[in-house]
Amino acid sequence: MAQKQFKTESKRILDLMINSIYTHKEIFLRELISNASDAIDKYYFTNQGHVNSDELEIRIDLDEENRKITISDTGIGMDETDLDENLGTIAQSGSLAFKEEMAKEDKKEEDIDIIGQFGVGFYSAFMVSKEITVISKKEGCPAYKWTSDGVSGYEISEGERENHGTTIILTLKEDSDEEDYSQYLKTYKIKDLVKKYSDYIRYPIHMNVETTKVKEGSEDKDNPEYETVIEEQTLNSMVPLWKRAKSQITQEEYNQFYKDHFYDYSDPFRTIHFNVEGNVSFNALLYIPSRVPQGFYNADYKRGLQLYCRGVFIMDHAEDLLPDYLRFVKGLVDSQDLSLNISRELLQHDHQLKIIASRIEKKVLSELTNLLTKEREEYEKFWNNFGINLKFGCYNNYGRDKDKLQDLLLFNSSKENKLVTLNEYVQRMKEDQKDIYYVSGSDVNLIDKLPVVQTLKSKGFEVLYLTDNVDEFVMQSLMTYREKGFKNAAQGDLDIDSQEEKDELNKTKEENKELLDFMKDSLEEVSEVRLSSKLIDDPVCLTAGEGISFEMERVFNNMPDNPMPMKANRILEINPKHPIFERLKDLYTDDKDKVKEVAEVLYDQACLIEGFPIKDPIAYSRKICELLVK
Repeated sequence: MAQKQFKTESKRILDLMINSIYTHKEIFLRELISNASDAIDKYYFTNQGHVNSDELEIRIDLDEENRKITISDTGIGMDETDLDENLGTIAQSGSLAFKEEMAKEDKKEEDIDIIGQFGVGFYSAFMVSKEITVISKKEGCPAYKWTSDGVSGYEISEGERENHGTTIILTLKEDSDEEDYSQYLKTYKIKDLVKKYSDYIRYPIHMNVETTKVKEGSEDKDNPEYETVIEEQTLNSMVPLWKRAKSQITQEEYNQFYKDHFYDYSDPFRTIHFNVEGNVSFNALLYIPSRVPQGFYNADYKRGLQLYCRGVFIMDHAEDLLPDYLRFVKGLVDSQDLSLNISRELLQHDHQLKIIASRIEKKVLSELTNLLTKEREEYEKFWNNFGINLKFGCYNNYGRDKDKLQDLLLFNSSKENKLVTLNEYVQRMKEDQKDIYYVSGSDVNLIDKLPVVQTLKSKGFEVLYLTDNVDEFVMQSLMTYREKGFKNAAQGDLDIDSQEEKDELNKTKEENKELLDFMKDSLEEVSEVRLSSKLIDDPVCLTAGEGISFEMERVFNNMPDNPMPMKANRILEINPKHPIFERLKDLYTDDKDKVKEVAEVLYDQACLIEGFPIKDPIAYSRKICELLVK
């Protein structure tokens, strides 16, 4: 039969499709298997399901010597016209036409689970093949053969095939320095690719595999004889775990699936299996790991869920399916409603993905909420692993997600030194308390010993202990919780004194204004020296003024390559009821130089209490010794 030209305007288009559409050459096997599955679907629906299901199969055969791969199916097959239209016209989709025809007959779309609708998947085989032969037969029609090298056109002639279906024979290209085409002739490689991309194709994918077995009749059981045999194996599992009823799946099966597919030796902390039906229908199988994944905080850590379309693997890390604060969630999503591009690698329209992502986000947050309210100890285990991510979600994107996450946050508290929620804090606030008090630091025990914390506790106020670098950013993003503001107890005035206490303090300030001004002038690092009601037993403390807090100063200055170091406004607060203040008043009358020395020592002490390094440790040590001996 005379050679025909492809019915596209230019051979250049075919070259583009073969070499540019697909990211990885191995995709060719996924495409051909998906096409074979579609062909069997068409045969099944055309015969109204009255077929012997045992006859429905896909088969792969390897001929390493002749560099040939054969993929055959028992599907609907093609006659001469079909071969000419479907394989001679690029982007002509027999699957799409079949689906449209079935829709006219009022078939439900979900019943017609056709994978390919673009008509270009077949041509991906030219990425690895120098020649492709297709032998196809429709029921009741003769067989025909289509042959092409993908460059000079194609030929259609009579062929030989006993039963309905299609056989595709790929003659692989020769290996080069850049490409190893011979790998696709290896049994292990084909098995890996089927497992990766086509494990859940609904029809069995068979292949003869060479295996070693104990020779039948071997007499010596301690040293048996072995023989190499060829046996037919089914390469795919066919029924995805996530499409089975939850009542029919054991937790052991869920756990094993997680460990096998997501390369973790530990059982998952939680399994979330659900399906959604609606404008976009999908199945989701999600896992929360029981420990922080290796490399989780590295910049190159890949987050996202595996994405399937009708059981066919599409993408390994679909980042858009999860908000960044849920990046610890592993799992997969399988939808029949995704609009894929022609390479089946990307989505044409992201609104479907956004709908799926929104439902996944709501489901995970709902599961975490139930865990918090019903299994508090388990939730705290989760929090110790991934709570930092939820905090990150509160302030990331300008606090866009804070309302979703604020009730899931936990903080260490002065109340029995336990983790508490913001709701628990607010419920037990004092009746006249306006703010939620917190103090930042590196360690709970050190924060608990701070003078301001001791003062608040003595007055019956609960204090949240913030120990993560992100905590103060979280508080600034939240701004309020149930109409209660957040107050850094180590910054500014707490306004917790009675009017009588305020009047007494103001009177003492006025009486000692000159002393306080002198001390302020003696300490260039501070913006103010003032008397404080925050202190009980301690003589001094350091308070941050307006602007950034001490903890934010540490965070900013610890950032790598920070071009502009930041410094909080420092205020030295003195306890007017401490004996050291009486001593300062006496010294101010008799020896102002000594007041300066004492002020410097008190400032260094205040820095040490706050965890700041002192400027001159040697001078500090000498001043302490001089004061002790005089």
